[in-house]
Amino acid sequence: MAVEVVYRSSRDLERLFMDKAEADRHDKMLELAEYLADVLQKAVPSLTEQQVEEAGIYMAKNRDVFARAFKSQPDALSELLNAPAEPVENVEAADSAEAPAKPAKAAKAPK
Repeated sequence: MAVEVVYRSSRDLERLFMDKAEADRHDKMLELAEYLADVLQKAVPSLTEQQVEEAGIYMAKNRDVFARAFKSQPDALSELLNAPAEPVENVEAADSAEAPAKPAKAAKAPK
């Protein structure tokens, strides 16, 4: 019997990763998305909770493009305008498009 090591994001317990660095990147992206959602909700109170969550995840996933735009390269945003639309319904749906989650195996009781 083979032993398989998997990693789980502390912010998305449903998703498992085979690589610790990938799990850490996902966790950091979700942390950034949460902060962005909080800021967006404060700035535009009329947005629904789902809208700010979707916007926060979108911005966090595209953080490099937004960072370049905020550093005197506003035309960097044209990358996002020209890219095909990728709707974000929720965290689980957005992540399942990237890579399928692998179900956790139950631990065996010691004999």
